[in-house]
Amino acid sequence: MESKKLEEFRIQLLDKKDEIITEAGKTMSEMTDQTTNIPDPNDRATVESGRSFELRIRDRERKLVSKIDEAIARIDDGSYGTCEDCGETIGLKRLQARPVTTLCIDCKTAQETQEKSKGI
Repeated sequence: MESKKLEEFRIQLLDKKDEIITEAGKTMSEMTDQTTNIPDPNDRATVESGRSFELRIRDRERKLVSKIDEAIARIDDGSYGTCEDCGETIGLKRLQARPVTTLCIDCKTAQETQEKSKGI
């Protein structure tokens, strides 16, 4: 892959990482600011449900940050855009849709089919 395209992916990945970190900071700030006592059990349950949902989202994003770091490392070591299973080049459209991917569409499809058959 040409260096200009790799740099575009690096910028896209870094921007996404910055966005996630900023949102995580906002969430933590909002949660620590919400120290008011909510006497109504239904209202309290609603607030707790919202917090739980927000924390699940942040956990998923934390995992995405790890994948972003791994993708940037692959850009640095020259393996970005190469399928880790078959060694073929991952299509540009797939990388644009999911820049952290490590599998070409054929290998990912095969993996998902195998997972479905095992009930994972």
